[in-house]
Amino acid sequence: MATSKSASPAADGGDRPGRRFDDRPVGPMDPSALAVSARATKQRELDRAAEVAAQAAISGIDSDALLAHSSVRPIRQQRPVPSRRSLGGPRLVAGQNRRATDRGLAYVAVGPAYDPYSARRRRTPEWLVNYTASLVVGDAAVAGLVLLGMASVGDRQWLSTASGVLVATAWVAALALAGAYGERRLGTGASEYHRVLLGGMAGTAALGMLLAANPDVSLGDLVLVAMPAVTVLSILGRNLQRRRLHRARRQGHMAKRVVVVGREVALVDLVTRLRRDAAAGWQVIGACVPDPASAGGLGREGVHVLGGLDHVETVLGNVRADAVIVASTSETAAAYLRELAWKLEGTNIDLLVVPGLIEVAPDRLHVRPTVSVPLIQIDEPDFWGMRRVVKSAIDRTVALLVLMLLAPLLVVIAVAVKVDSRGPVFYRQRRVGKRGREFGLLKFRSMVVGADAVLTALEQADDGNGVLFKMRVDPRVTGVGRVLRRFSLDELPQLLNVLRGEMSLVGPRPALATEVAQYGDDMQRRLLVKPGVTGLWQVSGRSDLSWDESVELDVRYVENWSLGRDFSILWRTARAVMHGSGAY
Repeated sequence: MATSKSASPAADGGDRPGRRFDDRPVGPMDPSALAVSARATKQRELDRAAEVAAQAAISGIDSDALLAHSSVRPIRQQRPVPSRRSLGGPRLVAGQNRRATDRGLAYVAVGPAYDPYSARRRRTPEWLVNYTASLVVGDAAVAGLVLLGMASVGDRQWLSTASGVLVATAWVAALALAGAYGERRLGTGASEYHRVLLGGMAGTAALGMLLAANPDVSLGDLVLVAMPAVTVLSILGRNLQRRRLHRARRQGHMAKRVVVVGREVALVDLVTRLRRDAAAGWQVIGACVPDPASAGGLGREGVHVLGGLDHVETVLGNVRADAVIVASTSETAAAYLRELAWKLEGTNIDLLVVPGLIEVAPDRLHVRPTVSVPLIQIDEPDFWGMRRVVKSAIDRTVALLVLMLLAPLLVVIAVAVKVDSRGPVFYRQRRVGKRGREFGLLKFRSMVVGADAVLTALEQADDGNGVLFKMRVDPRVTGVGRVLRRFSLDELPQLLNVLRGEMSLVGPRPALATEVAQYGDDMQRRLLVKPGVTGLWQVSGRSDLSWDESVELDVRYVENWSLGRDFSILWRTARAVMHGSGAY
């Protein structure tokens, strides 16, 4: 029986002499015939493989995926799609863990190390959802109110409830397309307002083109009145919403929960700056550092060290953080950041990087892309040029107008100072101006004559910042002077210094020569511009500021000044004067 089976090679198809189709061994066979048959079989397989590879090359299909170690896979058969696996799950290799129907197919079902599709996604903070919804409702309400106002002052047949709903919806859609609801723009900076303005311009342009295409349609009022009014009112409404947001953030609400990552020295400085700017909305809840056991500085700042650099992903999940901010980590920071970004893909956790720059406004930063790494270009501050000429012209024009308008008030103050105490009406003091030039700063006298002579005796009661002498209850201040200081009226004569070109309306605080003698390299930059009647120091706490904070504010203004910021500081100065914050 065994001989008869071996004498019939056609029984197993002729391709595998000496064995049956079911791979069970049969009787012996002539070795020379076996070798000839094996060479013929190998040659046929090579010919078939070459044919398949040629077809695959023509079709643009990876030929390696069509071939197996023991057979050729038909070209028309689809490659099996490996199942999605969670991070850290078993990886399949060729020839292992395959279904019976896939035997003989050489494919590798390997899932990505960091799979954003299977990541556990964090829910958007409820406060952010509610705040965004309030912006949408506010923008829609503004559009509706403007249309209602137009309907009340004229006979417009096309205005109805349906058209009002349509216009309000279109306005919200235009703002959404312009990016006015983008989370990163909400609450800080001017980008949010720019996006609203962009939406208004796009809406006006769309209505203008529609009117040009259909002259018979009465849309002139929408183009000339409604769209500008809706845009302006939406910006004002968002400003009110932003104030509410900032007030809540200063009370510890409506902020994103943040874990900071990096070296301890960098994180201590970062935490201090984030806490100083509470309105930005970053609430630090913990830190990850290279050596958690030796991190004592963060503990003194009240920040819990939650783990090392390798534990960031786990820590973020445990504390339910909304964002992670990475400062300086190590010499391998680039590779670490890339891997961390991969791990956070699909989690809805924001990743922010501290670039190592301080006191540089965003509008001075520009990303210059290269093939593999983005470069950040820093523009030079404006110390000369047309904008400086415009600033000087505005300073002198506004100073002249204010002096003319307030002339009666200035006369009343002068008489009150003269009647209240013996001495001159004005107090002149030498201050250091632009590029170290001294000038005589003018103020209404608010102290008794000879106040400077008794300064040494009062130094023990100093409430200032260690460099500038200040007392909350200074016995040298007169009765009228206390009122003048409360509302900063004693500084009005400095407008004469502005007219003479010695000062600017907005700038660093005018310094005494004794202060300049203590300046370091950073503070010397204050002397690159004219000192100001008001400035960031005036609207950020004035006498309540520490010396370091005063330095930081002055340098920040010098480095990043602009006409828009000057107008903003003037507006904030009026509010600070009315509230009397930091004035004594």
